[in-house]
Amino acid sequence: MTPTAACVIGHITVKDAARWAQYVASVPGTLADWQAELVFRGQCREVLGGAHGHTDTVVLRFPSVEAAEGWFRSPAYQALIPLRHQAADVDLILCAA
Repeated sequence: MTPTAACVIGHITVKDAARWAQYVASVPGTLADWQAELVFRGQCREVLGGAHGHTDTVVLRFPSVEAAEGWFRSPAYQALIPLRHQAADVDLILCAA
């Protein structure tokens, strides 16, 4: 069976720009071991339907659900979570096709 590609989508509201910049600069170093790539990072322009309370979005692509879960649970990423909490309100979701 072929692994299912997965994306981690983050909906973000920055609270501390300096700490957020530090977090953003640190995340890429946690992705390589999981063969992940940054697909998109940007700001919400318009809510076309429903409600959305965040200002920014990030999309990370992984080769499998297991890789995405491994990245999130990895010591390298877990070490960044306290900084993330200080820097922004972030909702992370794991999606797979």
